[in-house]
Amino acid sequence: MTKYVYDFAEGSRDMKDLLGGKGANLSEMTNLGLPVPPGFVITTEACTAYLVNGDVPAELAAEVTQHLDALQAKMGKKLGDADDPLLVSVRSGAKFSMPGMMDTVLNIGLNDASVEGLARQGNERFAWDSYRRLVQMFGKTVLGVDGELFEHALEAAKKAKGTVHDLDLDARDLHGLVDEFKAIVLKATGAEFPQDPREQMELATKAVFDSWNGERARLYRRQERIPSDLGTAVNVCTMVFGNLGMDSGTGVAFTRDPGSGAQGVYGDYLQNAQGEDVVAGIRNTLQLQELEGIDKPAYDELMTIMATLEHHYRDLCDIEFTIERGKLWMLQTRVGKRTAGAAFRIATQLVDEGLISEDEALLRVTGAQLMQLMFPKFGDTSQARKLTKGMGASPGAAVGKAVFTSEVAVQWAARGEDVVLVRRETNPDDLSGMIAARGILTSRGGKTSHAAVVARGMGKTCVCGAEELEIDTAERTITLRDGTVVGEGDLLSIDGTTGEVFAGEVAVTPSPVVQYFEGSLASEDGDDLVQAVHRLIRHADGVRRLKVRTNADTGEDAARARRFGAEGIGLCRTEHMFLGERRKLVETLIISDTESEQQAALAALLPPQRDDFVEILRAMDGQPVTVRLIDPPLHEFLPDLTELTVEIAVAEAKGETPEPVRVRLLEEVRRLHEMNPMLGLRGVRLGLVIPGLFALQVRALAEAAKLLKDDGLDPRPEVMVPLVGAVQELELVREEAERILAEVGVTAPIGTMIELPRAAMTAGQIAEAAEFFSFGTNDLTQTTWGFSRDDVEASFFSRYLDLGIFGVSPFESIDRDGVGRLVRTAVDEGRATRSDLHLGVCGEHGGDPDSVHFFHEAGLDYVSCSPFRVPVARLEAGRASLEATASDTR
Repeated sequence: MTKYVYDFAEGSRDMKDLLGGKGANLSEMTNLGLPVPPGFVITTEACTAYLVNGDVPAELAAEVTQHLDALQAKMGKKLGDADDPLLVSVRSGAKFSMPGMMDTVLNIGLNDASVEGLARQGNERFAWDSYRRLVQMFGKTVLGVDGELFEHALEAAKKAKGTVHDLDLDARDLHGLVDEFKAIVLKATGAEFPQDPREQMELATKAVFDSWNGERARLYRRQERIPSDLGTAVNVCTMVFGNLGMDSGTGVAFTRDPGSGAQGVYGDYLQNAQGEDVVAGIRNTLQLQELEGIDKPAYDELMTIMATLEHHYRDLCDIEFTIERGKLWMLQTRVGKRTAGAAFRIATQLVDEGLISEDEALLRVTGAQLMQLMFPKFGDTSQARKLTKGMGASPGAAVGKAVFTSEVAVQWAARGEDVVLVRRETNPDDLSGMIAARGILTSRGGKTSHAAVVARGMGKTCVCGAEELEIDTAERTITLRDGTVVGEGDLLSIDGTTGEVFAGEVAVTPSPVVQYFEGSLASEDGDDLVQAVHRLIRHADGVRRLKVRTNADTGEDAARARRFGAEGIGLCRTEHMFLGERRKLVETLIISDTESEQQAALAALLPPQRDDFVEILRAMDGQPVTVRLIDPPLHEFLPDLTELTVEIAVAEAKGETPEPVRVRLLEEVRRLHEMNPMLGLRGVRLGLVIPGLFALQVRALAEAAKLLKDDGLDPRPEVMVPLVGAVQELELVREEAERILAEVGVTAPIGTMIELPRAAMTAGQIAEAAEFFSFGTNDLTQTTWGFSRDDVEASFFSRYLDLGIFGVSPFESIDRDGVGRLVRTAVDEGRATRSDLHLGVCGEHGGDPDSVHFFHEAGLDYVSCSPFRVPVARLEAGRASLEATASDTR
């Protein structure tokens, strides 16, 4: 038979699944002998049964009666007794802390009779204040009455009294307020306020269960990625009162500063108040240190208990307490939430104090926290003029003059100007401007748009999808809906975390953590935060199995990634090397009528491509450099069909003869036009259809490696063929590549990207011709889900997140059940064919903290991510190793 109710003395902190965090920790403090008001916990299993069946389990009432009888016997009081009533609180408490997201009801057991008995015990005001709070809280939380109705009545009572403070209302005022509150309940619900204390408790319990699926709770769970099927426990606890007079009070304490991690006494205290008064902020609190002068015995006992709890939990503890007429009571403790900086500081402090090991310290911090520490931030923005708010696509803070083209961005940056590149959306041609800019602002796109992905890779601040902005690139202006116009050269400040866009300059604070990673700040010269990051990232490097490479297309990116700790390049995209001035050569290659013309175009492309590879291989000397042969469809290298058609039509309308080369180009653009180019002529298909294209790239790479090798360096190129779906495609490319490598006199592994479901499902066959696989999880996610990444995020992703179809975008974190299953299949079948098959991932997921853990579990050899995310991947790879080891030993 399922047990649904546990006394505090029956539980422990290890029972969070069943008792929730609050109930488990109240049980733990009870078993430590700390002063906890007696009570019991109704389990999460009772909640889930209620949510599934629409009512509580039939046996729950009897169990609650049994524990309530025991509680009444222990306290020598009865719930709702007319002379000396026992009062209880009914509080939520899920496995994972969800502060303020679910409901609580205090003072259960008061009614028209018991309030009189409580008043006769000597504090009439306290009795009526407690009843007032019950009716107000119960009415709003349990009965669904509009809380503003109670607030208006309370404000009216204070106004009539000529005061702004609750404490100035006397017993008569509060008695009248109770009558008014009960009238509000009757009018709003059509029923009297319930007088049966047991009915109050049961209704409050159901309300807490219902609050698990309340709007704010569901939103918080989605944000924090908390499973929706856990349910909440209900804690029924004897009330203790901080509102009995100035010798009573309530407070919140932290064993260390949750903002900075500094050791000391941190918290707030409020005399003559109940717990919700501290949270509500209705009166100014005192600093916790001031309690020493008010009630030194209680303060000293609290300090002792705080030290006991921190040593017991071996972590920062968040504590709620009440003092009732000089008696200290502990109402809650939990491992406290903290800022990213505090997390790193506290973890290393606890190591130094001998409370935890370095392995445990590494598990106490996350890659997401490290990422927060790496971005610059704005200072105070309260006085800044906010223009609009878009989507925070790449965190950080950037200030610069608005520019509307990449060319201007490059020119102005070259003369020392800070600029923000403003576009409707970006495309590969904007890369130079994005590199030059401090930040990027677009009116279209989402977190997986070109602007967002590239910006995150470079560590650039980016705000996307600022739809209120009308961007006119021809006039070089931004027009807002209120008529405000921002012109080229006007200062903008953009916040890539919040998505806010401000007019003018807002002060920016650079990240010392980035300065440390870049080598401009030695760890010993940094503050305690930099030193903590240094210690934990070094420990992660010592325990991780996964190597961490980077995605880099230039020598500059490669050098920066290497400073950040990259152990090679997992993805060098060659398509960027065909943009700019070289685009004309690509156009010539495409429209050439003869083999000699094609060969001439290829010959002209070879030297600059070889120079690019020399730069990258030199920057990453001694480490592997995986070069992906050209991947995008040809339309990305050709003029826009509409623009080219209009250009020629205008010339003809003017009676002019269009240039023959432009006419020929239009014919080719029309011929190559595709309805869905991302699933058309691209990747390996392009290399097989256009003779010599892949050969050019392999030769340029081989010659670059040969040049460096002859200079005494140690280049380690790898050739990666994109979008392979059948082993025959790879075999054809491999045959040609091996011939060229042999001609030049260098060796290089040849492998492929696994980015199509068919490739994953036939990985065993493909491994016969591949020495390595690199999972292109961006395209693999698109082709598995049938999504066009650039379209779906703006059209329906937000709705899917609201509906709970996604817990998080599958482009942000790997879809373990779908895409992840394909990855595991390819790993297993690939290695069954070739045991020494080298495996990596080069999609954006390679730098996502949660995804790194999956890739460790799946048996990959390395992850590759943007340079800025390399430290995050290093940290998470270490944590993944430790978690896997802990799991194996359980």
